[in-house]
Amino acid sequence: MKTEVIILNYNGVKLMEHYLGSVVKSVEASENIQVTVADNGSDDGSKEWLKEHYPTVRLIEMEKNWGFAEGYNKAIKKSDAEYVVLLNSDVETPKGWLEPMTDYMDKHKECAACQPKVLADKRRTHFEYAGAAGGFIDRYGYPFCRGRVMDNVEEDHGQYDNDVEVFWCTGACLMIRRNVYVEIGGLDSRFFAHQEEIDLCWRLKARGWSVMCIGKSIVYHLGGGSLGYESPRKTYLNFRNNRLMLYKNLDKKEYGWIAFARLWLDLAAILQMILSGKTGNAKATIKALRDFNRIKPEFETSRNENIKLRTKKNIDERLNFLLIWQVYMHKKKKYEDLIKK
Repeated sequence: MKTEVIILNYNGVKLMEHYLGSVVKSVEASENIQVTVADNGSDDGSKEWLKEHYPTVRLIEMEKNWGFAEGYNKAIKKSDAEYVVLLNSDVETPKGWLEPMTDYMDKHKECAACQPKVLADKRRTHFEYAGAAGGFIDRYGYPFCRGRVMDNVEEDHGQYDNDVEVFWCTGACLMIRRNVYVEIGGLDSRFFAHQEEIDLCWRLKARGWSVMCIGKSIVYHLGGGSLGYESPRKTYLNFRNNRLMLYKNLDKKEYGWIAFARLWLDLAAILQMILSGKTGNAKATIKALRDFNRIKPEFETSRNENIKLRTKKNIDERLNFLLIWQVYMHKKKKYEDLIKK
């Protein structure tokens, strides 16, 4: 099989009712594409609905909710496709969305993974927050995208239609070579959810692979998922996992001074949350920092392996500035403003 599109589901029958049809229809003319739903132990009738309405869709049933990362790891182990696509259950895929990514991967053997342009399903003139037109990070680990810097989301008027190498691809729609995914260890299940795709792409790039955004491919993402953007639980996972990602992928010398800077930056973020009345998010951030320090020793082996196996220390798409300084002090709200010399 050429490509398997895997949708991870947990109690998302309503989302499947709305979005799955577009995925099936968009690939129905091809004999080399399989659509699969990997179910994370749903109890909302998802599996029964799928069997009744889409019997040609492959169903992988798991006994419990393994989270985003381990759910995909388990599902991809059951695939024999050349390429797998990690696709959120709240993504609409128009006809022709998959071919540009497949064609690029076929022609560029150095490319391990790619993503499409991701537009907002409810506001299709604009990019979607999670992924937009490809992701980058700054020197201190803050992620941003072409088309989305902090909370500023751009209108799409063709400015990012080119194919471009990026630092990370969004987990909302990520195509990757299955053998490379398995070889590199897949998503880190200890993250559970959030920023695990950035960690995965960091490992890919550090080991010499390229990661791309393919501008001719477009999908529409609802976004938000089970956790809203202001959710304390999401805040917790983002702060904890971002620290884990930095620890896993930086050598001791660089990590030392970046961790020191991030401590003060995170304390400033906590203060800002308190002053804004977001006490739940502030408490979640404090818990995230405490938990990171508690579990950090569990990641030392992974860190040593990443440093040992990397062939490239300095990655061009990890940009040498502090994002929040550029946004709040220099008023740079767009990707094109950030990269101007």
